[in-house]
Amino acid sequence: MNRNNTPGGAPEATGAAALKGISVADWGRFGAEDIAYVRPVVVNGVRAMAIHAADGTPIGAAPSSELAVAAILQHEMEPALVH
Repeated sequence: MNRNNTPGGAPEATGAAALKGISVADWGRFGAEDIAYVRPVVVNGVRAMAIHAADGTPIGAAPSSELAVAAILQHEMEPALVH
């Protein structure tokens, strides 16, 4: 183990690079009940923001990212914006 306690001496990925490597299944185990992500969608020709649990389960929608984040926070979850 190296100084980062990873086998093989490879340094651990940190920050955004580490998050990009997390699979859908890993996200589900990481905090599906605690994290929700927001992504833009078009529904019936109208732009909206879809709200999904960390495991990808759709849990809502809002007309703007600000309202989507407010809804997530109101349900005691942490928001994550997906570009």
